[in-house]
Formats: sequence, C-alpha cells, structure tokens
Amino acid sequence: MSMNMNRRRVLRGMMNGVAITVGVPFLDCFLNTSGDALASGQELPVCFGTWVQGLGFNPGYWEPKVIGHGYEQNVQFEQLKPFTKKVNIFSGMKVFLDGRSAKPHTTGYEVCSMGDIPVQSGSPPSIDSIVADAIGTRTRFRSLEVSADGATGSWSRRSATAINPSEPSPVALYKRIFGPEFKDPNAADFQPDPQDMARRSVLSFVTDQRQELMAGLGAADKARMDEYFTALRGIEGQLDLQLQKPAPMPSCNVPKATEQARVGADVNDALANGKLHAELLAHALACGQTRIINFSFSGSGGGSLIRIPGSSQNFHQWTHEEGIDPKLGYQPNCTFLMDKCLTGFVNMLAALDNIKEGDRTLLDRMLMYYFTDNGYARLHTLDNMPIITAGLANGRIKGGYHIQAVGDPVTRVGLTCMQVLGVPTASWGTYSNDTRKPFTEIMA
Repeated sequence: MSMNMNRRRVLRGMMNGVAITVGVPFLDCFLNTSGDALASGQELPVCFGTWVQGLGFNPGYWEPKVIGHGYEQNVQFEQLKPFTKKVNIFSGMKVFLDGRSAKPHTTGYEVCSMGDIPVQSGSPPSIDSIVADAIGTRTRFRSLEVSADGATGSWSRRSATAINPSEPSPVALYKRIFGPEFKDPNAADFQPDPQDMARRSVLSFVTDQRQELMAGLGAADKARMDEYFTALRGIEGQLDLQLQKPAPMPSCNVPKATEQARVGADVNDALANGKLHAELLAHALACGQTRIINFSFSGSGGGSLIRIPGSSQNFHQWTHEEGIDPKLGYQPNCTFLMDKCLTGFVNMLAALDNIKEGDRTLLDRMLMYYFTDNGYARLHTLDNMPIITAGLANGRIKGGYHIQAVGDPVTRVGLTCMQVLGVPTASWGTYSNDTRKPFTEIMA
C-alpha cells in the first residue's frame, strides 16, 4: 500500500491509549531539486540566534593566522573545525568608549548586543529584538531565551525595563515549548482553544475603547497609555496566531521529554543542561515555534560564574587571581573554562546541523551571532574582541572567512547580520560605535 506523501504528512499512532502524532522531517520530495526551498517555491524561513559567553578567549590563541577565505582554526578554536565552512571569525575590532567609563564585564556586551553604551535608564533594543521585528512576528514565541549556568539574566531586551529573562531549566523549557499549548504544525486537524478565543474577544473590547479613553488624557498620560495599548496589540497578535492553523513544518519532530542535570554553575552541569537546551531550541526552530533564540552559556549577569568541579572559585575570579603559567603562556584554569564554554557553543551548532532538511540542515538557514564582554578578561580590554557568526542564513551569507578589521567598531558585525536578515537599516550603533559599513565581502 502506498502512502500519500506530502509536507503535511504525519505519523499517527497510540501510546498508552492516547492518540499521538509525530511530524516527519524534510524529505527530498518536499523540496525543490536544489533542496533550498519547498517544492512550492516558498523559501524556508531564515532564523537568527545570539550566543553569549563571558570572558572571551586568550589573545593570540584564537585568531586564525590566515586572513580571508580558507583559513585554518587556531589552537583555541580547534573545536570549530567541523563547522569551519559555515563559520566566520572576526578579529581586531573594538568597543569605543567616547570618554565614558567602561563598566567591567558589561560595556562589551552592551555594544555588541545593543550598539550603544546606555546612559542612566536609557537602553536601545538588542539586536535580536530588532531582527524579531523583521522575521519573528508570525510565530508562537517572538523569541526564546535560555541560560546554562543557572542564571535568569539576559542581554535580550526591548528596552532598559523590558528584558527577556532566560530559562535555566531544560525541563521547564520543554514544558513551555511542547506542553499542552503546543500545536503540531503538521497535524491534519486543528481546533482553536476556546479560552484563546475568549481572551482575544476581551482584548478586542478593550481596544475598542481606546479612542474614548485617550480623548480625555494629558500628553504624558497619553504616552503611557499608548505604550500600554501597543503592548496589548502585541498580545492580540500572538493570540491571533493561536486561532490560526500553523503553517506546515515538515522537519518538525517533537523530542521526548527531557531530564535535566542539576541547575547551577558547575561547568559539567552547565554543559549537560546546555546541550539539552540546544536540542530543544533546535526542535523549536524546526517546528516553527520561533525564529529567534538567545543562549547565554555564561555571563548573563556580567563576567561568568561557572566553576571548575570541586572549586569554590568561579571563572570571573580566576581571571583576576590566577597567574600566567610561564611554560604555557596563559592562565591554565581560565583556559580550561574557556574551552568548556566553546564546547557549549559547538553543541549548539551540532544540534542545528543534526536536523536534516533535504541536502541541507537547519544550520544552513540559521545565523548565529557569538559575542563576549572582553578582548582579554584578565585586563578588561575592549579591543580585539572575539566575534563569530555561524550558519548560512539560507545562502544569504558566505562562510569560511577570517576577517581582520583592526580598530573598527564591533557593531560592523551586528549591522552585517541585520542586513543579511532583511532588517531595513543602513546603520547601527551610537557615537564612535555607529557604523554604515557591513562586511559586504561575506554577503551573498
């Protein structure tokens, strides 16, 4: 008996008396002959993610020796070798202070993520929020944030007061993504949740009263209420999505419920939970639940609190207190933790690359933006900042380049990412960190 094969096909069965459906991955018959779009001609949706690691790497040990295409990984980036063709490494760039004082383990993150050093309570949106406005408005989750070290902080934000907290628990993340509210995008039947319909109608009623309410308010109150109703409109948009049948996502395959390691700063626990987070985020992207992810392996609150097993000192403390080994030429315990952080990033790339979509993988339509807080954490330097992009963004960006841009602002990489992803902007950053120069040599 032949099976009707199309991109809405699901596998159905029974588990302990309960009906289940499992989406099938992208097969060749779902895609065009080149494997880079659906058979209908529709482009596979591009996705974006940020990766934050505190305290960077050792200068001289991570920068490739060759500039341009076809570089070889330096000793501290050897773990990236399997992904070199999909990875770009940027060296030599810096954060400009313009006479302002640097906040240790904070200012570097701020400029890399927001293009700005916020003054007082002001804070522009982070790059992921800007990208989400362009590609993330039609998904269940505008973005998903996680941390591997037990922290709940995040560098993802809409403003100084609208910060997206990270989820440190893979179990909680699983329930959030694939719990009762998850709607299989490949399921044949779709029934909107009556509670969603009720909430939507209530919000519509509130919105209908807007003009009457606003008419009697002063300028300051009107501004506050406008911000309030803007937030309500965002909620309405998300509820509207709950009332619509999701677009089919043939690569969607709901993972099994996960068990987490201890949530905390022990680097082995962080790696174990980080790997689970990576797999869940990859499945969330494959199932069309979001197009934006933000992963803080360490440093969501500045510096890094991860620890070597059995040690009471954290990574941040080691950078200040550990001497340089005269034979090795670097701080050995710090370097051990740097390598473990990079392992976490490699696990994220592997999770994306393991989801096959025709002749390609999820990493091929993903763009990951790696940044950190210091060029050399021991001295709190803000020059020669290690920055990485990974993924090919549906062929919109080239991979396999080492770009050296000595003295240029780090914001050039963020601007490149935004333009590659279709954000309509010609510049990014403030003061000396403002740039209008994307890296066009890697833009396809």
